[in-house]
Amino acid sequence: MLAQMQPTFILPAWPVVGHEWAVALLARSAATEQVRHAYLFTGPAQVGKTTLARAFAQTLNCQASSEKRPCGLCDSCQRMARDAHPDARLIEPQGKSGRELLIDQVRGIIHEAALSPLLGRRKVFIVREVDRGNAPAMNALLKTLEEPPPSVVLLLTSSYPERLLPTIVSRCQVLSLRPVAVHQIEEMLRAHGAAEERAQLLARLANGRPGWALTALTDESVWQSRQEWLDNLNHLLGQGRNERLAYAERMAARAQEAPEMLALWASWWRDLLLWQQGCPEVVTHIDRRETLASQASRLSPDQVRRFLMALGSASRYLEQNVNPRLVCESLLLHLPRWEAQPA
Repeated sequence: MLAQMQPTFILPAWPVVGHEWAVALLARSAATEQVRHAYLFTGPAQVGKTTLARAFAQTLNCQASSEKRPCGLCDSCQRMARDAHPDARLIEPQGKSGRELLIDQVRGIIHEAALSPLLGRRKVFIVREVDRGNAPAMNALLKTLEEPPPSVVLLLTSSYPERLLPTIVSRCQVLSLRPVAVHQIEEMLRAHGAAEERAQLLARLANGRPGWALTALTDESVWQSRQEWLDNLNHLLGQGRNERLAYAERMAARAQEAPEMLALWASWWRDLLLWQQGCPEVVTHIDRRETLASQASRLSPDQVRRFLMALGSASRYLEQNVNPRLVCESLLLHLPRWEAQPA
């Protein structure tokens, strides 16, 4: 009986919010030296893909005993935290727009991968948003994945894995990260000094993305954008065709912000539907309950559902690189309109 018992594996304390199953899988792989040559972390933007990859990279070269990795205290962990470890590289999209992974970046990975580690046990490359690679970069990366040096581990992240070559995905162990629970994000925010009400609100607005919540807590511009986008949405409900088309032009001029804006608007219209269905306790925008109540009484559930569908379609069109101005104009012309209430 005793010979059949397996030793208990204790989940290490990684600097990661949520994703316990992924932490356990990676920690066990590192502890048993059964590390794959390539991993692909997928999931929504700011859900924790790069944070998890960094923690795994720390673990692979941590100098502490296996059950304590990553310790965060050894020379290797400290260097990793400062992005100063000679055996770890973070590669991010560049290009003219700052949103493309280039062939020269992949060539740099290939060159460094051929060299032996200087301080650690392995050379680790974290490639963020690998789906943004152009065709030459992807083909070069595929060759590295097919014939990786034994001491090299590639950690790829992607918010849109469907854009990747199937041959790239098939050569990686895929870890699909899901949104993190609200209470876990709340705990993280409180640990970073957020007041109770602010932590509750940001945790709900984050939509399962710890990275977004932490950015919103520390970057006032994120909070200001949220206020501006909601105010503009509510204002447009009472405006006519000309005003809406003018706003669509301004939206298109800031096309990089449009996906986040549409996601915020979708969360607002979802709240309206929840309010109309008698579920005000589960809405996201808990700081604007009075506005939600007012709008929910002035719109029909059918209007809310139709505009939610229009928001979903607009988001998909933007992902497919449809002309942003046409997308924004069509969306705002589908926005319900009401006459201003008398003072």
